[in-house]
This record gives sequence, C-alpha cells and structure tokens, in this order.
Amino acid sequence: MHVPQERWVWGVAIIWLLAAALSHRLLLLMAGVLTLVLSHGLALWPAPLTDGLARQDVALTGRIVSLEQLEGRARLNLAVTRCHGPTELPRCDDLKNVRLDWYRPPALEKGDRWQLTARLKPPHGFLNPHRFDYGAWLLNKGFGATGYVRGEEDAVRLEPGSGPAFTERWLASRVHNDFTRRWLQALTLGDGGALESSQWNLLRETGTTHLAVISGLHVGLVAGWMLMLGRLLARLFQPYDWRMANWPWVLAGLAAVAYAGLSGFAPPAVRAAIMTLIALWTASGRHAPGVWQAWWLALLVVIMSAPLSLLRPGLWLSFGAVGVLILAWRWREKPVWWYAILRSQALLSLATGAATLLVFGQLASLSLLINLVAIPWVSMVMVPLALLGWLLSPIPGVGQWLWKLFGQAAYLFEAVLEQVRQWQPSWQPSAEQVWPFAIMAFLICLVWLLPGLSRVWRCVASVMTMSLCLGGSATPVLRSGELSLMVHDVGQGQLVDIRTANSRWLYDSGPRSRSGFMAITTLWDEPQRFDGVIVSHGDMDHAGGVPVLKTLHAVEHWWAPLSDTIDVGAVTSCRAGASWRIDGVSFTFLWPRSTATMPAAENDRSCVLLIESAHHRVLITGDAGQAVEARIVAHYQAPVDVLVAGHHGSHGSSSQRLVDILKPARVIYSAGYLNAYGHPADSVIRRFRHAGSCQWSTASDGAIAVKSSAPGISVVPQRPASGVEQCRPGVESGR
Repeated sequence: MHVPQERWVWGVAIIWLLAAALSHRLLLLMAGVLTLVLSHGLALWPAPLTDGLARQDVALTGRIVSLEQLEGRARLNLAVTRCHGPTELPRCDDLKNVRLDWYRPPALEKGDRWQLTARLKPPHGFLNPHRFDYGAWLLNKGFGATGYVRGEEDAVRLEPGSGPAFTERWLASRVHNDFTRRWLQALTLGDGGALESSQWNLLRETGTTHLAVISGLHVGLVAGWMLMLGRLLARLFQPYDWRMANWPWVLAGLAAVAYAGLSGFAPPAVRAAIMTLIALWTASGRHAPGVWQAWWLALLVVIMSAPLSLLRPGLWLSFGAVGVLILAWRWREKPVWWYAILRSQALLSLATGAATLLVFGQLASLSLLINLVAIPWVSMVMVPLALLGWLLSPIPGVGQWLWKLFGQAAYLFEAVLEQVRQWQPSWQPSAEQVWPFAIMAFLICLVWLLPGLSRVWRCVASVMTMSLCLGGSATPVLRSGELSLMVHDVGQGQLVDIRTANSRWLYDSGPRSRSGFMAITTLWDEPQRFDGVIVSHGDMDHAGGVPVLKTLHAVEHWWAPLSDTIDVGAVTSCRAGASWRIDGVSFTFLWPRSTATMPAAENDRSCVLLIESAHHRVLITGDAGQAVEARIVAHYQAPVDVLVAGHHGSHGSSSQRLVDILKPARVIYSAGYLNAYGHPADSVIRRFRHAGSCQWSTASDGAIAVKSSAPGISVVPQRPASGVEQCRPGVESGR
C-alpha cells in the first residue's frame, strides 16, 4: 500500500534548500519544526500488516473502539494491544488498529476487551480512475489491517465495556426517530458513521459533506453566539466598562471547547476548537498576535497535537479556506452583510473546488449555489435547534420538541439536496481535465483576492484565464484507427472497457460475491451506454455484473458462448471468424468454433477476442485453457502487442507455445489482491519474463489504461510503480 511519505520528504527538502539559500532565520526555524513534526507523524503512521501474514490466523487482544451493527454481522474497530501470529511467519507487534467483521456475533458493547482469532489482510481496495480509494482511506483512518473473526466460540471477553458513551445513551433514550438521531449524532457528537452511505453519497454529490459533521464553521458560530450573549450581559451588568470585560471572551472559548467535547474531542472538532480559541484571542486584542501570526500559530498547534493530520487533506482544506477569508477581507472595509456572504462563498467555492478536484478528482458543479443556501440553513437553523435541544433536554418535553423541529429541518435539507442532485448536470472532468480546471479555479480566485485591481481588470483577467485553461483542458479524442482499453480493478474477476473513436464496448462484467456484491457498482455513478457487451463465459467472476448492466445501463448488443449463458434478451453466440469493423478498428472472435464442438468445461467455452487497430493488436482470451490456446495458435500466429492473460494468469493458461508464437510485448493480469488462487502463477510470470514481455497486474497496479495510436502504444497503471523503469519485466504473484 502506497503511503504518501516521499512527497512530504521532498517538500521538507525544498523548504530546507530555500531556507539555506536565503539564509533566513524564520525559514530555518520553520523547516526545523516541520521536520520534527513530520518525523513524529510518519513514526505514528499505521504500520500495515505484512503480506506474509495475509490469510493467516492471528491471535489478537484488544478493545472495541467503535461498533456498527450490520445485517447478520457486526463491524468493529479494534485497538490492538497484543498480536501474535504463527511462529514461522513475520511478527505483527506493530499492529495498532484493525477493522473486523464478526459474523453471528455475541452481544458486543463498545469498550469491550476481547481475546480472539482473526484472519487479516493489509489495507487494500479497488483502485480505479476517479473512484473512492478504500485502501488509502483505511490507512488515513489508522487501520493496519482488515479481516474477520474466526473460531467465534473460542473468543473470550476479558473485560466488559461501558457500552455507548453517556451522550449516545442519553440521545437514544429521548429520540426514537432513527433519521433524527443519526443527524443529531453527526452534527452534535461528530459521529459521521451514524449517517448511512446513501446520505454521504448525497452530500458528496452536492458538495455539502463539510456540513455533516462538527466543523470549524459550526464551532466558530457557537463561540460567536456565546460571545455576543456574553457581551450583551456585560453591557447590562457593567455598563461603563463592558468593552474591557474579559469574561465574555473566556465564555466563548469555553463554549467552543464544550462543543468539541460533545464529540469526544474527535480530531476535526479539536482542530476547529484550536482554530477558534486562537481566533478569539486575536480578535480580543489583548496581547494578541496578528492575523497571519495567529494562522501560523494555529497550524503549528494543530499539527503538534495531531501530527498525522499533516498527511490528511482535511487539515489543508480547513486552513486554506481560512487563509482565503483572511486575504479576502484583510485590507477591505467592512461590507454589507449580504455582499460579504456572497463574496466569501464565491471565493471559497473557487479555492476549495480546485483543491477538491486535485485531491478527489471530482466536483459538484452546483456546489456554489447549493452552499449559499445550505450553509445558512445548517448553521443558523439545524445546529442551534440541535444544541438548544441538548441544553434543555433535562426539561421534560422541551428538548424533545426542539429535536423534533430539528428532524423536520433535516428532512427538508435532504429533500432539497435530492432535488438539486436530480437537476445538477452529471458532468465530471476527465483525468486530463483535472489539472487545467483546478489551475483555472485557483487563478480566478487569486485574481479576485489581489488588492488594488479594479473590477473591470478582474473580469478581464478572469475571462482570459478561463479561455486559456479551458483551451488546454479538452479531453483527447480518439481518431479513426485508434483504440483505448481500461482493464478495471474489480478484484478476482475481469472487466475490460474498450473504446474506439465513436463506439464503446465491454468485455466481461466483473465478479459477484456470495453476499451479492458486484464490483461493477463501484465504477460509475451515472448510467452508461455500450454498443456491445461480450461476456466471455458464465462464471461469476466474469458474468457477475450482468444484472447491473441489464437494469442500470444501456447495452445495444450482447455476445456470449451460448444463448443461455447469461439471462438477458437477445444474445448472439460468439463464434470463430465472426468479425466487424468500426472506426477503423476490427473485432474478431477466434474461439469457440461451433456449438457442436463446444467444450464441456465452462472456462474453455470462453469467447476469445482479437482487436486490431490501425497500428496494434490486442488479444483477450477470457479463461480459456492451454488446450484451447493450442487450437487458437494453430490458425492465428501473428504477434500481439497486448495480451490480457488467460484465466487471470493461472498456470493452466498462457502455455509456452502461446508465448513463443504470439510473443506478446505487454501482458496484463486481471487478478484480485492476495487472491486465494495465487494468480498470477509464478511459472506464468517467469514464462512471460523470459520472453521479454512487460507485465502489469490489477492486483498491484490498480486499473490499467492502454492506448493505441500512431506514435505508439502506452500502458498507464493507476498506481504507478516506484522508480523510472516504464517496462516492468515481472509482477508479484498473488501467493
């Protein structure tokens, strides 16, 4: 698993070089402090489980930090105090936190201390363009492994826990509406896990995720309200020296800390409280630092208190937003309130939108307009109702009534977001457009932040920036005779997205697990259109996603070995010799030959597809075995430029004869990370390596993009290998 250490080491090195070149004491001090903090943070970075312990039974002792009850199982985060594996295998003493599923669990409580046996694997997830990186998320959350509990009857509860926190129990006893309780837990207790995945998807797609948990905005507003209340009281009771009273500022600071305390001092809430306390100190003017000194001080305190936050985007998004607001109003007179809100929101949308594009590769196109309404609604209606409900909850009926109003406000909030999501254009920038669009947003934001420019020149500069960046952001279009493939990372299965200048095809649909999960559901948010889908054979690791394609996406034509291989309307049987040509690219089936000679084994029935562009040849063999390969190369003996290896690199495919005759320059394995079958097999890897083939595997490289054009053929993995060598002679086996 990739840990973002190198970029930070390079960043610190650049700061040291600048400090040395300029001989500036402040820069040298900053570089020294940053080096110490970064070293501490990287030392605390979770140590992933070694691959040698994957799929092995490991004895764990630890305490349940959080618990989620799912259908038929419990998902728990275990803080590990002791880890012991088989003596002949690597040690796991450094393992600190694991995420476990417990099927048919006993009664579990948060805080329980257990001794149990688990089967673990290092943090890993599918890695496809512009999609959620589950493996990186696990590492960012501090998990060193995931897995499930084995031998449930042998698990021993060493010490009972206290169960949910007092605040959660108090909330559960007074709020019986599940929807309302979830939103209260998120906004007042900082428990983002209380919201369902569908709710998070709605917030993410509308650009409002920052409103769903305790944020700096909410903590700042609570402190501001308390400051205004305190100063009003001071004016009543100290009419002559109320301006000099210190206690309203202290009261506001205590309110910020108390609000963060509701969440159990979760890291985002602590960060917001620190920023608010230093902001109050600066605004009070009592031996206070300047605005930028306060900004740097808050950043230093936050990363010193939580060094790992230095490696997480949330810290930089928060401080970047505050920096934009400082630049926006530092040298300006106090404006009319509505103009201040509009200008601040517009600048923040540009800055945070650019950062979000770079970090997550996607953007809510109507986020600016949505947040103009959503921020005041959540901050001025939902948060006050929620906190007043907590304050007055001991009074029978009053707190519940306020929380009922809060629930209605939350229902209305989600209903409006859902309507906006339906109106919102589904466009998202392609990989080539991310940087140009992000640079454009940053530059336009900078133009409107710079002091001294007239409004006319700001508009002219913004239009010029848009024209330049949009001109350079055009998505590359395939020409006639060109071809692109995306071998998606779908685990132990196969799904290949094939595009020509004006058409799109799919070879296989990915796997379906025993639980019913289909990897194809993670690839696209919107319905897709395919000119044709070729399902190589009926095994669930290749045909598992057919129900999703049939119900959610538009497919013009289906191919399969037999008409009853897949349960769709009209299916054309793929037969050797059948071919078609589109956009200067030829598609030809090389196998199977006829229904009469159809092999009995499902794998050997696989549709073998040859794709010939104007410049290169690509062969996809499904799960065909060596006997079928021998019959294929008896008729087709031209070298191929790209081979999607048969049966995920199994030793039963990719025979020596096939390798010798086809001489594939590039080989791609579609295999699952640490899969139980050991794909790709070591013997197959060595076979291709001796033939001089470059090799990639979705298990280690993520999704793999291939483009064939006149200048040549390119292979770009989603997870680039370290080093500078473009041609990889071998890949790690799945064993």
